[in-house]
Amino acid sequence: MHVPFFTFRDFPVGLQQRVEEALLTELRKNQLILGPSVTGFEQEFGRYLGGREVIGVGNGYDALVLSLRALGVGPGHDVVVPANGYIATINAVQQVGAKPVFAEPDSQTYNITAATVLPVLTPRTSVILPIHLYGQSCEMEELLHLCQSHNLKLVEDFAQAQGALYNGKPVGTFGKVNATSFYPTKNLGAVGDGGAVVTQDSGIASWVRQHHNYGQSRRYEYAQAGVNSRLDSLQAAVLSVKLSCLDVLNTERKRLAAIYQQALAGVGDLCLPWVVSTGTDHIYHLYVIRTSRRDALQEFLQKKDIQTLVHYPVPPHFQPAYRQLGYRRGDFPLTEELASTSLSLPLFPGMTELEQACVIEQIQHFFG
Repeated sequence: MHVPFFTFRDFPVGLQQRVEEALLTELRKNQLILGPSVTGFEQEFGRYLGGREVIGVGNGYDALVLSLRALGVGPGHDVVVPANGYIATINAVQQVGAKPVFAEPDSQTYNITAATVLPVLTPRTSVILPIHLYGQSCEMEELLHLCQSHNLKLVEDFAQAQGALYNGKPVGTFGKVNATSFYPTKNLGAVGDGGAVVTQDSGIASWVRQHHNYGQSRRYEYAQAGVNSRLDSLQAAVLSVKLSCLDVLNTERKRLAAIYQQALAGVGDLCLPWVVSTGTDHIYHLYVIRTSRRDALQEFLQKKDIQTLVHYPVPPHFQPAYRQLGYRRGDFPLTEELASTSLSLPLFPGMTELEQACVIEQIQHFFG
């Protein structure tokens, strides 16, 4: 049986038709840039997040850059980022002229924590930028206390965790300003690129709304030299439809993850995802296991036509793009171990019972 790592299914039933109808309806309106659907989605997502201001932008990377620029981050500033995160966060820090400073993750959640960030703070540190990796919320209370005690700003990257909670509050609402992506495979995904900046600060929201549209204050008048990074109306229309199903989609991801958790517990040397406290939440953007036999297991599953991926195979401090930061092999031993042992299993809304059973059976067979 072929089991895809991820594919789009009509889940919940009727969602695909609703998305197609929304696209056609929006196309016929002929208001494709900053139309009413963009404002509508921004308001809906803001309400979903508890009344925050949302500004739709071109993609998640732009959302990170705009968030940092809105705080005045630039040359002379250090920004703490996860050593094991995706490169978009690192690139965004460099884009504004600041220096990314890597912090090891926690060994159980794979997220950075106050304890892992504290040793890498410098007099130049201005921002801590946690990623809610794989869909699990970071332990925000301690990070916020650390920011308060050191006069730092916090910016959340919640691109992998839309809808996750921390102590009952949505992630993406704890930082001074926060960023997310609507890349199609995200839990809240568009049909192309898209992203958003989220904040409670009306001044920051006003600045971002100008800056992402060339700095325009009113038609053909420009209060600042901005950029072009706008969420288009077609994507906004799709996102409004999918937002109405987000909790259902996340619940299904949790259900599938629970089946993996029960069936794979105690199999071989597998290390399964772990939620360390009752206050944190995991909505399983990715279901990541670890094993010392990762490469052999992945090859075995591939031969059985089961697709898997590695998030992420090469640690950032090994990448040529960040050689100037001065890090070396061995500087982040846990990050390096994660890169060599992690494997992401198929998990997506609409995955069938038979497909998941096939994955489980073959993993159990591999470990004998």
